[in-house]
Order: sequence, then C-alpha cells, then structure tokens
Amino acid sequence: MRIHSVFARKPVAAITLCVTTALTLVLAQGPLTAAAHATDTGIAPNAVGALDCNGYSLIQRLVKPNGVCTDPRSIYDGEGARFLDNGHYIGHDEPSLRFLSSVPGSGNNVTWNETLPGDPAASPTVATPGSDVTHWFELSIAPWFGMALCDPYSYPQTACKPESDANAPGAGSSSFIGGGSSFLEVQFYPPGFAPFVDNISCDNTHWCASLHINDAECTLNFHFCNPNCVEPTNFAFIQMDGVPTGPPSPQLSNLATNTPNAETLLMNPGDKLQVHIFDADLAGGGRALEVHISDLTTGRSGFMQASVANGFMATLLGNCHGAPFNYEPEYNTAEPQNLVPWAALQGGILTEYEIGHFTPCTSITSPATFSIPGFSDPVWLSCHGPYETSADGGSNPEIADGFCFPVGDTHGGTAPPNEVTGCTDLFNGDVDFDGSSYRADWPNSVTPTTFPSTFQQSQPSSNGHSYSGVQFETDAAASETTCGPSTLAGCAVPAPIAPGSFYPYWTQALVNGHCVWEFGQMTNGNTFGGAAQYDGPSAYFFGTLSSDVLSNPNCS
Repeated sequence: MRIHSVFARKPVAAITLCVTTALTLVLAQGPLTAAAHATDTGIAPNAVGALDCNGYSLIQRLVKPNGVCTDPRSIYDGEGARFLDNGHYIGHDEPSLRFLSSVPGSGNNVTWNETLPGDPAASPTVATPGSDVTHWFELSIAPWFGMALCDPYSYPQTACKPESDANAPGAGSSSFIGGGSSFLEVQFYPPGFAPFVDNISCDNTHWCASLHINDAECTLNFHFCNPNCVEPTNFAFIQMDGVPTGPPSPQLSNLATNTPNAETLLMNPGDKLQVHIFDADLAGGGRALEVHISDLTTGRSGFMQASVANGFMATLLGNCHGAPFNYEPEYNTAEPQNLVPWAALQGGILTEYEIGHFTPCTSITSPATFSIPGFSDPVWLSCHGPYETSADGGSNPEIADGFCFPVGDTHGGTAPPNEVTGCTDLFNGDVDFDGSSYRADWPNSVTPTTFPSTFQQSQPSSNGHSYSGVQFETDAAASETTCGPSTLAGCAVPAPIAPGSFYPYWTQALVNGHCVWEFGQMTNGNTFGGAAQYDGPSAYFFGTLSSDVLSNPNCS
C-alpha cells in the first residue's frame, strides 16, 4: 500500500480535519477484546497502546492522548514537506539547543547538570496575557534532553551499528542513505496538572521524568509509511528501582505504564540534578541505553534501561508487531552530520522545551469522555478566555483545544486538584500561536516572580570533555500558515500570526559562579539576539529555523 499522496505540500491553513473523526481514535468506542500474543512475526499489539503517539493509528487507540511526540518532516517530489499522519498535520513546536563535538564518545555518552525551576507561590491567573501569574506546566509540558539511537526497524529501515559515525547519511559515500534511526527524549514533567495519563503532571508538587523513544515506520523519502503505526513510542518513567511501572512498548503500553508508582523518582522544584545518558552493560550480557538521574539535593536517584529485559520493543514496518530490542546510541561523535534523518529537528545531543501545548481558559465547553481500560475521565474540547483569540476551524488551522479540564478537577479522585482551567492542545499543538507559550509569561529571573524561575543547565560534558559548538533550532515555522517551501519570508519567530508577538529564547549567563543555559525571557547574560537567534529557514528542512553552528562561548 502506497500512501505517498498524504505528504502533499499544502499550507497548514488548507488542512482540514473533522474533530469527530479524530475523537474516535482517542475516546472509548466500546469494550476491548484484542490481546497481545507472540507469533513468528513478532508480538501483536493490543487494542490500546502507543503504536502512533499522534493518535491516528487505524488499528489501535492511544493510551495517553497527549503524548509528546517527535515532530517529523517529510519529502515530496524531492523537496522538504510537512508531515501528515493518515492525512492529518501533526507538527508542533520544539525550540532546541544542539551541542556539537568531534570528540569520540560525545554522541553517545553525555552528562547534564541542571537546577529544576520553581513556580510562583500564587495560583495561575487567566486575565491579562503577558502579565498573568504563570506556572511551568502552562509554558512547556516536557522539557527534554535528546540523543539519536540506532534502530534498523525505523526510518529509513536500514542496518545500523551502535555508536558509529558510519551511520550518518552520506558517510563513506554521497549515495549512502544512513542507518535506521530513533529519537530519544529524556522528558521532564512539571507539577500542577495531573493525572499523567491524560494530562501533564505526576502530581502538584513534584517533577518526574521518563525515557521516551520515538520510531518512524516509513521507508526512504517517506514513499511508504504504515498507517497503523506511523510513529510508535516506547515509554517508561525513571524509577528508583529501574523497573517500569507497566509495559513500555508501543504494542503493550497500558494505564500502568503511564501511572507513577511508589518507585517513580519524584523531584522537587529547586533540586539540583545530574543526568547521565549512556550505553550501559547489561547484567545478562549485551548493552542498552541507560538514563540515570541523581538528585544531588535529596540524595535519591533513579534509572531506566531501554532493554529487552525491561520490555522495550522496536516496531516491524510490515505488521506493526513488536520485536524485543535493546536500543543503543547511534553515533560516536556529535558532529553536525550525525542526525535523525526523519525528524524536523536534526537531533543529536540537545536540550529542548516542548511548547505550544497549553492554553489557559476562563471557561470550557464541548464535553466528551476519555476512556481506556481501568480509567475514564470527562474532558472538554473548547477553550474560552483572553488566550483563545479565535474560534477553531475554518481558516484557523487548529481543529480543537482539548483535552480541557476545569480548575479544581480531581479526575474522579485520582489526582490532586488542577491548578487552573486549561487545555492541553493535544490534537496538533497550538498552531494558531495564542496560548501561554507565545506570550511574555516566561521566566525573567532565577527566582520565581509573577512568572516561574528559569531552568539552569550547566554546559553538558562527555567523559569530561565539553562541547565546542552549539546550534539554535526550532521547528515552529512548519506550523505557520505563512510559511511554505516557496514562501520562506513567512517562516519566522515570533510567528507572523501570533497575537502575543513573543517567542522564548536561550540565554547563557554566569549565575553563582557557574556558566548556565537558561530559557524564557532572561536578560542576565548573552541573549544571542533573543528570538533572532533562531535565524532563518534551514537547508535541512524549510520548516526548521536554525542558526549556523556557533562556537560555544562558555560565558567568555
């Protein structure tokens, strides 16, 4: 089956999607009868899982409807194009800071040190965008660290050798298409909007984190993508005992997978963390990617290995079945060419903020119900208030605001009360750019004010070596109605259509004697021109804005 036509280059505004059709993919449609079973062609998927984190699988409902996916790009007639999943645009916004190095090991062994931010003591307000009391979950639902992983079952469906620069497209030959690639995101989830399974947070007072891997079940140049499992996801919380809360694989993921338990590593705002991402030796032999987080403030730590023993599986392109798999880093070094060839961001060693996924509201309408085995929750689909500037549909590329929840909602007693009325923009992100992420509600201080404090991330290191280069990137432009392969003048941040005329940016500053990277609207160091740091459309993909590779100034 060829579905090449779904990748047509069309402006976002021209893409239409029936909300009712989309909802049939995430709302309960009756009892589930399918069960996983092993065959000689892999492990068959359950009727609910994570075969397509965008929610458009034709054979499986999504267990967590607001999963944070990797934003793909596409190619059509040899040119860059927006990616459509079963005919639906699923792009979103991921401003990132990529770190480059030619030092051996820099692409597969990285250590980050960071201080988690804090929220204002006052509850969020919804009155005046740009000066409202704002909490982190409204700005970014998942700051994360990235790395490219070796996966022969993912785009472009070719063999790869772990920790080898020979996997890079063009390595050794200009005609070499590169090794199969998956995208690691070590995601952090802010407090304030639980429960996690259909919201953002683990609880109202702690940060938690996960090992999250996206594959792309497409062939070279996206000539064929399996419509049943376009972007499968392996997911597991970082656990103090290293044991997943439930099956991590796309085929078997369930409510337990997405529900923290007593062993889930919970971290406090203000805690100082060390995050180590590396290829680990396994107790039974072999190797697999490990994420280890040490909370230097509390003394607690947690880890997760993307291993067969823990239930991780690659996905088979032909039938979407699972193949038990040890994921490992793809590259040796963090050279610019060592990327994830199907992702809108070039990938590699990077830090990123997943934005454009929350809109605060004064009221919500259009009730519905989200239901999976073991959990059912009333949801709403439409937001009203000062942040929601236009009705969805028509010329507005957003199809709905949901899932939305009222302030104080405890979701049937399964979570602490939500701190504000708001929507998670799960269907395709905030592509009309009117929510919290695109207002000047971002951190402007290293301590909370009206706005939360900023993350403070020290320079990453690999085996004691620093990264010599940096590159600013964002894929926001792919979601802009003003942007296209032939209309590059409209590819910019802030988005030309954004009513708040604001876009967050990176700052490098000396804080308490340490050189740190910050994100928001900080002005205490080198701002690299503010939003201008993202420069213009990239030769890699027209929808990605990126700077040249710059020398890492390290506060000099």
